[in-house]
Formats: sequence, structure tokens, C-alpha cells
Amino acid sequence: MAIRNVIFDFGGVLVNWRPDEIIDGFYADAELRAAIRAHAFQHDDWIDMDRGVLDEPTVVRRFAARMGRPETEMTALFDRVRESLTPIEPTVALLTELRDRGYRLYGLSNMSESIFEHLSSLHEFFGLFEGIVVSAKVKLVKPDPAIYEHLRARYGIDFGESVFIDDLPRNVESARRLG
Repeated sequence: MAIRNVIFDFGGVLVNWRPDEIIDGFYADAELRAAIRAHAFQHDDWIDMDRGVLDEPTVVRRFAARMGRPETEMTALFDRVRESLTPIEPTVALLTELRDRGYRLYGLSNMSESIFEHLSSLHEFFGLFEGIVVSAKVKLVKPDPAIYEHLRARYGIDFGESVFIDDLPRNVESARRLG
């Protein structure tokens, strides 16, 4: 079968997502950087925010309490996250080229609603997609096969005619198992 659909992840594919650089640029102390990685970015609360079962203000409060840091500092860290999510221009150019060549474009990303709303309000290229599934809106996260099935059912996508682009091998492997 010919490829007709290209499905893009967002973070690390269309926009920069480099948590280590965010943390390293925000905190000078090595121990604090390690703690922030473990108790914020790699914590289950972050995944639950991406899953849409926790909102950003709740996550900020929990991070601050866990870290013994002020909420204003954790809010500023989230602001830094937003600032860092800049377009990856070669991928955006590819997105435009594929659309111009007649491919149907879809988005499938683990992301909180507030971060997605921020990004989509800034960047017109999100308008190139025929459909987008954001994990927080459907209460599912990759690599759970259910989120891929949701994308398929919602937009009538034939996975045999599709390519999926993601920066994490576990997400690509999950998609591959579904065809």
C-alpha cells in the first residue's frame, strides 16, 4: 500500500523538548538539578498531567511541596518549559512539504492541555493537521496501544497507509505492533 498519512509527535519532533537543558539553565546546583529531574520531570505527576488527570496548578503545588521549594519558582519553571518549546524548523518545513504533496497529516502527542493550547496559539503549522490527538484530552498516553486506536477510530486512519514519527523508540515500537 502507498503511504497516505503521516502522524507526528510534537515534543522532540516538531518542537524542541530538552528537559535537561531546561533544568540545567534554571538551576546552578547539581544536586538540586538531579532532584528536579527525579521529582518533577520524571515523576508520575508529570505523566498524570500528560494523561489529563492532573492539571498544571495541581502539579505545580505538588512539585513545590515535594521539593520544599516555593510555588512561584515551580510556576517559573513551567514558564521556562513553555519558552523552550520552539519549533524545529527542518521538521516544520517537512510538515509543510508533505502537506503540499497531498499527504494527510495527523498529530499524536503526550502533552498537557495547557501546554498544547499555548503552542497551538503561537504556531500556525498546527493548522496543517487534519486531526490531532493530545493525550491529556483523551486521558491516554503513549505507548499505550489505546491512544493509537483512538487516533485510528477518530479519524478513520488505515495504519497500513501510515508513517508515525516520534522521538521515543518505545512509542514507535508500540505503533509498529499495531501495524
